[in-house]
Amino acid sequence: MASSRTLITIKNEDKKWLKNYSRIHDISMAEAVRQGIQKLKTSEGRNLYASLVKRTYGIWRCGNGLKYQKKFREEWHST
Repeated sequence: MASSRTLITIKNEDKKWLKNYSRIHDISMAEAVRQGIQKLKTSEGRNLYASLVKRTYGIWRCGNGLKYQKKFREEWHST
């Protein structure tokens, strides 16, 4: 796993919170930040998916999509 060091500036109250969180969970502040980034990435992935579903909902206007799909796939087996 390649990694690099990054310097960030956060509010003093956020640093205190992060320090306490890290102490309670017995992890370094750096590890807490890494875990936070992973959770944010996961959350954003779900949000993007939900956004795409919302934006494309109802776009299909050619009848029952499942029937169309089954009919289309039958052609694959009939040749």
